[in-house]
Amino acid sequence: MLFPLWMWAAWYFTPKTKLVVAIIDKTVLDQDGQEHISLTWVLNNHRFTKTSTERYRIGNDYYGFFPQKNEKFRIKGLERFSSDQLKQLSTDADAVYFTDTYGIYKNEWYDNQKNINERSGILYGGMSAQDVELLQDMKAKHKLIIAEFNTIGSPTNADNRNKFEKLFGMHWTGWTARYFDSFDTVRNKELPRWLINDYKRDHNRKWPFHKAGLAFVSLDDQVVVLEDSTHLTDPVPHIITLGYGQKNLSLPERMKYPFWFDVITPDLSVNHAISRFDISLNANGAAELKKYNIPSTFPAIIMHKGKDYQFYYFSGDFCDNPIGMGTSYFKGVSFFKWMLYDSDDPAERKSFFWDFYRPMMTHILEENVAGKK
Repeated sequence: MLFPLWMWAAWYFTPKTKLVVAIIDKTVLDQDGQEHISLTWVLNNHRFTKTSTERYRIGNDYYGFFPQKNEKFRIKGLERFSSDQLKQLSTDADAVYFTDTYGIYKNEWYDNQKNINERSGILYGGMSAQDVELLQDMKAKHKLIIAEFNTIGSPTNADNRNKFEKLFGMHWTGWTARYFDSFDTVRNKELPRWLINDYKRDHNRKWPFHKAGLAFVSLDDQVVVLEDSTHLTDPVPHIITLGYGQKNLSLPERMKYPFWFDVITPDLSVNHAISRFDISLNANGAAELKKYNIPSTFPAIIMHKGKDYQFYYFSGDFCDNPIGMGTSYFKGVSFFKWMLYDSDDPAERKSFFWDFYRPMMTHILEENVAGKK
């Protein structure tokens, strides 16, 4: 019974380490901060603090959309910063992490428009010119830069997307995808209505899918569905990591990933591909992707690590995992991770946090701190 108390005490008395991370999150529907919770968990668990004494608070310590009561909100993004203020931030910050720029839409925010499965007008979102300027300043100062899905996808405009791609030697193909545990519209109420409607628009108003599988969505609203057995031998995508990532980032060789990701192509003369997505295609599935010029394999993590700058891009919604901050206050809690998720559930995402994201981010942050000494 005393063991949790000892774990908490071990966490509490671990020395704090100042590590200033500028977190950008424009997709915050409530104060739980779902889109940046995994990062804040790692920062708190390892006693990385924003000042010499103050720890990161999930509802306060980021730039972006801040929800308030009664459908009110505040926007405290980088858009209000002058060029001088952005330069000062790039000096003060040790790292920047773009966790999500997808934004907040009216149907998500206002009760009288509450249908999250339909599309609607945007309240706030997309990578801004000021975001790009901060990235340029951070790169010039050789700082650590991390970004992930959805940083440059919709609703980021083409000009800012192109600037990001040129800055970091990568290209978004315009396709995103996600695993769904059922395409049955009766059983799965979380299927986005817009996804079904866009597919039916181009296929004689038909939606013939019922099993699990993957849905690919293009920037111009094309939908490609790969269904278990018909197109896939395994409906769940996996991330495969080779030697460098296993040795240096403590990543597993194979990890399921049942959430949103984007399809990118990196400039391999600039970046190193650490991990890749593996989709278990049969002949029908390979032909379907080829029809739409979607590559059958593409990076999950790319990295540039040099004296000029450090950059990681995660091609998935890596920082969004269904975890709580409570466990972050216990040192050594990862030894009990097997109690915290059901690995037999193909749709669960907690194992991704514990076995993939947490060890990777711990290494990246600890390496950044060591490099400052």
